[in-house]
Formats: sequence, C-alpha cells, structure tokens
Amino acid sequence: MSNPIVHAFFIGRALADTLYEQAESSLSNALSEVGKLDAELRDQLRQFTEQVMERAKREEEAAMQERTGTTLISSDGKPADLQSVIDELRAEIARLRSELKQYRSPAS
Repeated sequence: MSNPIVHAFFIGRALADTLYEQAESSLSNALSEVGKLDAELRDQLRQFTEQVMERAKREEEAAMQERTGTTLISSDGKPADLQSVIDELRAEIARLRSELKQYRSPAS
C-alpha cells in the first residue's frame, strides 16, 4: 500500500512533465509555422518585386522603342532629315500665320 501523498506527488510530477512536453511541442510547432510563413512571405515579396521590375523593364523598352523607332518619312517615301522637316514646319506655320492675319484684317 502506497502513501497517498507520495502518490499525489508522482501524479503532480507526471502532470507537470506532460504539460511541459505539450507546451514545448506546441511552441516548437508554432515557431516552425511562423518560420514557414516568414519564408513564404519573403518569397512572395521577392516574386512580386521581380514581376514589378520585369513589367517596368518591358514598358521602358517599349517606350524607348517607340521613341527611337519613329522615323520621319518625306513625301517621296525616303527618310527625311530632321532639320529639313523642322524648316518645312516653320514655313508652314509662317504661311498659316499670314493667312490668319489676312483673314482677321477687315476687307477693303
């Protein structure tokens, strides 16, 4: 026959050990899940950053392609000299100003 106090002591000790093991296991699992979540979030952030940078690069290349891909073509189908196009535009503006001035002046 065992002493009830000794028996209660061992029950308490077993209970404390079991609770400690379960708490340790739960804490380990929680920290493991937090670590997995952190790794997943970092990976998602890295992928998102790569997608943004890739899209920005594509859009920049497309914009640069449009800027440099524009070639001025003269009326005869040959590439035009930029200075000659500017001169032609200035002449046309001057002609339109002249016509506008004549239009605005009272007819005599």
